[in-house]
Amino acid sequence: MSEFTQFVDLASERLGGSVVAANDEFFAPTENLLKREKPVFIEGKYTDRGKWMDGWETRRRRTPGCDWCIVRLGLPGILRGAVVDTSFFTGNYPARFSLEGCDLGGSAPYRDEKKKLGAAATRWEEILPETALKGDSVNPALVTHTGRFTHVRFKIYPDGGVARLRLYGEVVLTERGIAKRELDLAAVENGGRVIATSDQFYGEPLNLLMPGRSKIMSDGWETQRRRGPGHDWAIVKLGMAGTIQRVEVDTAHFKGNFPDSCSIEVCEAEGAGAEVARLGAANWRQLLPRVPLKANRVHTFRRQLHKAGAATHVRLNIFPDGGVARFRVFGRAAQAADRLTGIARLNYLARKQAASALYDCCGSSKWVEQVLKQRPFADASALLDSAEEAFAALGRKDWLTIFRSHPAIGAKKAAGKQTAKAREWSASEQSVAQKASGQVLAVMAAANEAYEATFGHVFLICAMGKSSEQILKSLQERLGHDAETEMRIAGEEQRKITRLRLEKLLGS
Repeated sequence: MSEFTQFVDLASERLGGSVVAANDEFFAPTENLLKREKPVFIEGKYTDRGKWMDGWETRRRRTPGCDWCIVRLGLPGILRGAVVDTSFFTGNYPARFSLEGCDLGGSAPYRDEKKKLGAAATRWEEILPETALKGDSVNPALVTHTGRFTHVRFKIYPDGGVARLRLYGEVVLTERGIAKRELDLAAVENGGRVIATSDQFYGEPLNLLMPGRSKIMSDGWETQRRRGPGHDWAIVKLGMAGTIQRVEVDTAHFKGNFPDSCSIEVCEAEGAGAEVARLGAANWRQLLPRVPLKANRVHTFRRQLHKAGAATHVRLNIFPDGGVARFRVFGRAAQAADRLTGIARLNYLARKQAASALYDCCGSSKWVEQVLKQRPFADASALLDSAEEAFAALGRKDWLTIFRSHPAIGAKKAAGKQTAKAREWSASEQSVAQKASGQVLAVMAAANEAYEATFGHVFLICAMGKSSEQILKSLQERLGHDAETEMRIAGEEQRKITRLRLEKLLGS
């Protein structure tokens, strides 16, 4: 199976996923699409409408168009991949499928959900274009769109049957979902996921973080019997970085195969892209020393925990092997700026706060919105790449708005809107130039006036570390350019300034 299946199936009925609308389900209902169990085929079983099928199947279409259904994701998030399973559909599977998504904000329940889904104001974005399907097959498809979605529209062309639909991705919570109270930082519904294990022979590791207690032994993580030295382990990426106050290790239904003992370690590691490779060199700190476990029991540890500080990842070690049903990591989220820094801080800021921080770097609301769409960022490079892409989408009107957010060289106030932080950074960037003699500053002011009269906007240059003489020379040289050339050069200088400020933002 594809690598993206390590993520959570956001559409899973276990997490509250459901089909809220469909244009047709004549032969088999849409609710089958999200069933946890693998599809089955029962020879000779029929309903009053035709052959019984374990999936969603529409009637034969006799008019142009396609069939569709809308899935409410159990958890809102960013999709990383989809699996369209056409098992047992051989002469009646769709030729193609496509996916679209929208974000109604927040999380379920959604007020006036069906009305909003059909409203003209609701923006549906293409997640996957029309993609060919094979019959009686598991069809994986990688998703590269980085937007957050609460609902997905699944289209099949022109009609037919699909057994199961899986929509794998990362949970992205709203500000309301990140409370200051104690919560399970590792829970799937809070964005937690298992990113690596030593072994997963019998049980799916993600079961460790699923809601509720397990109902059967297979609804847990179980390793094969270890015949050599060592022990088994699982690494969990917390949905929110935080300080851990208590943990639970639940061995429900594991009676002759529970681990003898366990220990827990934590670390702080930025970035979502190269997690596993980087975690090997991380500074792992002991949270829970090795303690014995018992069969079929919830073990709660609080007083035994060491003060290990803020954590982004947790490693559960089991000795030597065996099965664990659930793993809970309770604590307080280190949101905003209290413990998080760099790209992790920008990822966990509320949307309004993140927008404000980005606006400090570039005075274009359009640019800010384009960059925000790419959150969460894997690392600083991903943020800088997103900034470059957003710049490429700007037009002349956008550039003029940005230029107005900068004061002229030597001046303290911009003609347009400038944030307090941007004003502070601007003064710092021009600090060397401000030390010039009064005569040089007077010549520069006159040159600035001539520049604005010629081009209609402030002279823009990345002034960091440049002397007033260097800046004045560049200003005089650029006065000889035509408007198109100067707009391009000014835009490039703005790009440099923004990159510099983004680096300051991550370092602050």
